[in-house]
Amino acid sequence: MPRVDRDPGVLAGRTIKMGQFVEAAEIILALADDDELRDAVVTLAVHAGIAASDVICLRRLGYYWQSSSHHEAVDHLRRADASSAGHLATLLALKTRAGYGHDTMTSSSMARSVRAMQHLAAAARAA
Repeated sequence: MPRVDRDPGVLAGRTIKMGQFVEAAEIILALADDDELRDAVVTLAVHAGIAASDVICLRRLGYYWQSSSHHEAVDHLRRADASSAGHLATLLALKTRAGYGHDTMTSSSMARSVRAMQHLAAAARAA
């Protein structure tokens, strides 16, 4: 079932996951050299952004959309917060390459992913 309705446990769980992924990405950024762990940072940013998008949707729509279709997730987020949808799309476009690809993410891709994550996390906290 792709639709997950809001209840206190779901909202709290997705909010906690968002915070963990954001914190882990920020710790790695602070401790690693620029060339180290870029794929890990991007992957954490993707997961943080997905969790943040879920929180935004839960708070504004009363549900979030859980499916394998990235386009559907972006469309549902657009309904909840149009200014955040592009940030989720940015992260989802990097997801496969960062987590499953053979090439290392570039510094600019990492920076884009961190900016998108930060925007989504701030929007989730404000929602």
